[in-house]
Amino acid sequence: MKNDTKTSAQSKGGTERARKLTPERRREIARNAAEAKWGADMPQAAFEGSVNIAGNEIPAAVLPNGKRLLSQGQFLQVIGRSSRPKAGTGALTIGTDGLPFFLQAETLKPFISNDLRESTTPIFFRDKQGRRAVGYDATLLPKVCEVYLKYRDSLAAEGKPVPAQYGRIVRACDIVMRGLAEVGVIALVDEATGYQYVRDREALQEILEKFLRKELAVWVKTFPDEFYQEMYRLRGWTWRGMQVNRISACAGYTRDLVFERLAPNLLDELDKRNPVLPSGSRKNKHWQWLSDELGNPALKTHLHTLINFMRAYDTWDEFYLRIDRAIPRKGSSLSLPLEDSNPPSTRRRRPSSKSPNTPTA
Repeated sequence: MKNDTKTSAQSKGGTERARKLTPERRREIARNAAEAKWGADMPQAAFEGSVNIAGNEIPAAVLPNGKRLLSQGQFLQVIGRSSRPKAGTGALTIGTDGLPFFLQAETLKPFISNDLRESTTPIFFRDKQGRRAVGYDATLLPKVCEVYLKYRDSLAAEGKPVPAQYGRIVRACDIVMRGLAEVGVIALVDEATGYQYVRDREALQEILEKFLRKELAVWVKTFPDEFYQEMYRLRGWTWRGMQVNRISACAGYTRDLVFERLAPNLLDELDKRNPVLPSGSRKNKHWQWLSDELGNPALKTHLHTLINFMRAYDTWDEFYLRIDRAIPRKGSSLSLPLEDSNPPSTRRRRPSSKSPNTPTA
């Protein structure tokens, strides 16, 4: 207890001393800290490139240890922030609580996890030409966006609007999260830098493990009723609610629209972990294997996108053609928009509402 009190007093003392510093002294301290970080052991990028996220080109790098980075300045711009804090000290503007300036607002702190706090430290390195550079761990981007979106959702639950100073940031974060739904930020960096061609099989498996749970998740409602309600409308089927057994074709459409388009090789891995039993059913739902860190947030965003596409069209053929173009199956090629062509699934025999259930995804 005494140690906790002492630590708290030291923290308050440090905060008070920082407040008394002049702006010039703060800048001097920041410059000295920056110079201290550029030591002889500074890592140098092994791979470089740029990724396009929500219309923004962000320089990316992969260090020799496999750490994937996004440039600090463009990282801030893509979430709607200035590339530099007002004090002009860049990534070195860290609060007394250890958070970077773009997460220091008191209104955001209830939504910041301990895991996020530990991953916000800027990383100093040299590019392939030996120039100084500052970046953030690439996986920080969706985590920061999630903080602002949780803040927005909490306000909405209370019937309050997003304050004007956060409006642009919230909109940018929403766009970024939608853009990252199709492919993880790690895969984007690997593709941009060429690292995907040299990473080994174990590295690919490690990425997939982050998408999937090692332990099966408890059952909670994940697929919104509206997803199947819109599917029924587009197929011309009569909707009787979620409590009534769904038409067997829904399982195939779910595999196609959701799991085949969510991440590369995801469906194959899910089929291995959750195989069809001799009874013809599966022990669990496929989505129960998705991780809380990456898999489930990506699934929810993907479902939201699908539902919005469904709402926009009056027929299944129109919807399926557009979704094949906008969110193709991972590894599949786009179909040409020929007038007489139909998507593969629309050429199947239309299932009867009395068809027996097949293993659902």
